[in-house]
Amino acid sequence: MPVDLHPRLLRGFVATAETLHFGQAAARLHLAQQALSRDIRTLERLLGRPLFIRTTRSVALTEAGERLLPQARQSLALQARMLAAPERRAVLVDLNSAVTGEDLTAERILAAARAADPRAELLARYHGGLAAGARELLAGRLDVSFGWFSGLPRALRDRLGQRPVRLERVALLLPLGHPLAARSAIRTAELAGHPVDICAGNPATTEWTEFGERLLAAHGLTAAPAAVFPVGAAETARYLALHGQPMLTTVGGPELPGVVTRPLVDPVPLTLVSLVHRGGPPASELALIAGCAAELGAREGWLLRPPACWLAAADEELLAAARP
Repeated sequence: MPVDLHPRLLRGFVATAETLHFGQAAARLHLAQQALSRDIRTLERLLGRPLFIRTTRSVALTEAGERLLPQARQSLALQARMLAAPERRAVLVDLNSAVTGEDLTAERILAAARAADPRAELLARYHGGLAAGARELLAGRLDVSFGWFSGLPRALRDRLGQRPVRLERVALLLPLGHPLAARSAIRTAELAGHPVDICAGNPATTEWTEFGERLLAAHGLTAAPAAVFPVGAAETARYLALHGQPMLTTVGGPELPGVVTRPLVDPVPLTLVSLVHRGGPPASELALIAGCAAELGAREGWLLRPPACWLAAADEELLAAARP
């Protein structure tokens, strides 16, 4: 039968072997000397051999004790490592955009998490879209991303976890010379005859292109042909001025030179932003980020729907599944 060897017995043995004095060893361990002597006898009985040579004047290790000492130290060190609090490591959070805006969901959640726990090492990454972020998540090069989860292929969705965090209002980026740019808001029906750029040329945001296709199809509208997609604020502004077509975006994004952002209304299209994660990010940091997202959402009504809105059926399903 296997021997049940309590670490207390090894601690008593190591302390006695290092001091070669039962009284000093007992004091180091905050034990009565009788209790330490009893533990040493128990260990010797379990191992079937004496570990110390005891006389009235001295204590010395036997050959068996000499052999046991390094093994006992290693065993106690291993136990200490196993019981120690896990080391915190850097957590990589994808913000999905190289440009900033006053109300971008991922940026606000990351800022709230950093403020809530300044010791947490949360590092931002910019992969440009959830499709690119999902691949990085599955490769272990990213821990958390954000975006339209419903637009990912089923094979990716089945391997990732997600939590709905915000219903974002859909808008258009328009160059100042566009005939609809003067409006404060654009009725969805007014886009008839105006092809909409849904970022079809960007392989990093295929989920957003999928969203655009569903939105336009639901309202009988047309997508602009795929083109090489720009990166960064300045290049996006130049691209819009060159192509002259409205580009699908969300409210609260960055201000671009020579470009205006106009919300869509009648109905108000909504896109569901999810916190997306792989199976193994540190639980404490994931809980921190998810908790900050939930707190912001509750305070600002992130999952509340405005009147006369449109939501993709896939998003309806994700929200229904997330309800307690």
